[in-house]
Amino acid sequence: MPRFRQIFFLTEKYNSAPFVHPTMTWSNQEWWPNLLPVDILDDNAAQLNPYGEDFDYAEEFESLDLEAVKSDLEDLMRDSQDWWPADYGHYGPLFIRMAWHSAGTYRTSDGRAGASGGLQRLPPESSWPDNVNLDKARRLLQPIKQKYGRKLSWADLLELAGNVALESMGFETVGFAGGREDEYKSNEAVEWGPETEWETTSPERYEDGKVGNLKDPLANTVMGLIYVNPEGPYGEPDTEGSAKNIREEFDRMAMDDEETAALIAGGHTFGKVHGADDETEVGPEPEAAPLEEQGLGWQHDFERAGMITSGIEGPWTDAPTQWDMGYLENLLTYEWEPHKGPGGAWQWRPASEEEREAITNAPHAQEFDESEEPMMLTTDVALKHDDDYREILERFYENPDEFREAFARAWYKLIHRDMGPPERYLGPDVPDEVMIWQDPVPDADYEIVGEDEIAELESLILESDLSRSQLVKTAWASASTYRDSDKRGGANGARIRLEPQRSWEANEPEELETVLETYEGIQAEFNGSGDEGVRVSLADLIVLGGNVAIERAAADAGYDVDVPFEPGRTDATADQTDVKSFDVLKPKADGFRNYLGGDYDDLYDTLEERMVDKADLLNLTVPEMTVLVGGMRALGATYGDTDRGVLTDDPGTLTNDFFVNLLDMDYEWEPVDEDEEVFEIRDRETGDVEWEATRFDLIFGAHSRLRATADVYAADDGEEEFVEDFVDAWSKVMTLDRFDLE
Repeated sequence: MPRFRQIFFLTEKYNSAPFVHPTMTWSNQEWWPNLLPVDILDDNAAQLNPYGEDFDYAEEFESLDLEAVKSDLEDLMRDSQDWWPADYGHYGPLFIRMAWHSAGTYRTSDGRAGASGGLQRLPPESSWPDNVNLDKARRLLQPIKQKYGRKLSWADLLELAGNVALESMGFETVGFAGGREDEYKSNEAVEWGPETEWETTSPERYEDGKVGNLKDPLANTVMGLIYVNPEGPYGEPDTEGSAKNIREEFDRMAMDDEETAALIAGGHTFGKVHGADDETEVGPEPEAAPLEEQGLGWQHDFERAGMITSGIEGPWTDAPTQWDMGYLENLLTYEWEPHKGPGGAWQWRPASEEEREAITNAPHAQEFDESEEPMMLTTDVALKHDDDYREILERFYENPDEFREAFARAWYKLIHRDMGPPERYLGPDVPDEVMIWQDPVPDADYEIVGEDEIAELESLILESDLSRSQLVKTAWASASTYRDSDKRGGANGARIRLEPQRSWEANEPEELETVLETYEGIQAEFNGSGDEGVRVSLADLIVLGGNVAIERAAADAGYDVDVPFEPGRTDATADQTDVKSFDVLKPKADGFRNYLGGDYDDLYDTLEERMVDKADLLNLTVPEMTVLVGGMRALGATYGDTDRGVLTDDPGTLTNDFFVNLLDMDYEWEPVDEDEEVFEIRDRETGDVEWEATRFDLIFGAHSRLRATADVYAADDGEEEFVEDFVDAWSKVMTLDRFDLE
């Protein structure tokens, strides 16, 4: 199924049927649901930013008066509007929820979603059931966005508003960094899950259909919710199952138990949830709302029934707009029992009449002369009933300063996790401390190599025993860990020589050991013999080795090319590398190296889908993906040095033979087994097996758009363009993480 299908489905809760414009025609993807969706790579080539190609958001943000923005936000917090009145006269809790729900979609498995891009204002996030009424929060911010225009993205504004909201209610944050550029189109590469209805959970969401073992790349447990169902798994008040889901989901957000407990306890110190009653009819979500609503959704008569969001009703504490210990005190002091609240949803109240009389009520959110009894969600009570979470909460309760510090650091991580390395962080409020989760690399404390030194290093590499295949594969393995989704990975840091990357199967550890030992020898010889101030890092040496191999392979094919090389990478240490955090970058398969892997229990159906997904994370276009695969095959840079996909009699030479032979009708293809992952290529006339290839290879002949691209490179006059395009695409991958060059 198309991975973006969820956008078009609505539940009966809001509409009885999907909206279809009467003149709309079906797309190719709808006519042929199994068609490989390579169009997701088009966004990597398109100019979607209305400010134009020369727009430099970093430069604009650096000229922003951030203190003025924060002052405007402070004023907005207490300026209640009649069209959407502020709870307790303060919009702070609403903006915290907005910021949290924008950042909280991030998942470690593919680095997608999260705060970057301001995707909450685009479908499907804009219309998720979990984001009910956050459209109002963004409309409240509209005047501030208009005032500062291009200097302040929506992506930054949403998170800054949450930060200022916390500070306006008495909490001291760690700081704030700008630098999130806006997206202007939904990210259709994101796989949200297998369900076709909102607020549902199917067995297909889990490996082996078992709750608590989400399939990659998912993190949320319910379609259309950010995290887990607040009522409990499948809408039942099951605290044990809820704790299990919380732990897995937050782990996939890169949060450990302490960070998880701090975030939930700190976030629920503020505000309330809205259920009102179960009789009120709520209008359609923004993407299905009538034209005259101008993108506002979930309309209802809040004057009669109160604001409706989750269906659960009530505050957590008696002081919902100030930082205090009220949440922990209530959760840990009282025993809680489940009951159906006024909105018809499961929520929790003090278990006895005596406790319900003893607990301090909060003022009503709108009618300040009335009061409301605090409540808890199943997800709150689950923390109390889980031994590990409870131990953390009790420690926080006994040590308020520790709780404050833990929440501040976890919140900072939550809203910045998808921004990448610290050099991308902008603004005067960026803290001096660099966190381990930011994947730091050291600054160079030596002089970077110049042209003469680079020439000397190239000679040393060529004089070594390393093959072209080894040089290319090592450079690719190092650089291709990069993910444009969260700006993690890449060649800078040379983490391929550290765990966990050094032991990944795709990196062929035994061969990699030989390559790294050779590079370390070259590094030692160079650094020990030349100018004392000039040094070369292994990170630079690995990339340079790949470039040298490509230049020689092109020369053997008759082309004089210069593969661009930008020195300046440094080598990270083991202390700067969180092994668990980096393990999520481990490739299950790699179409570029023709590595099939085998651990495929995820939501991608085919090898070729995984290749396109990888290409998207590398920010590649369709031609770039195509030419890289063809070039890697020509160079013989395949996993295990197999001949799979190496459709040439002259491997190691940068020819267009891969495309020529792939499209040649003198050959036919035949799967070698039922898996249909590996194929034999036979001469039609003799029946002799000429080559072996995989689905990664065949897709460039079977898919009409990919074949159209391959046609260009297979032509008699296409080889030179192929070589030039390969060099450009290769250089792009090698420098994807060089934010210092921007």
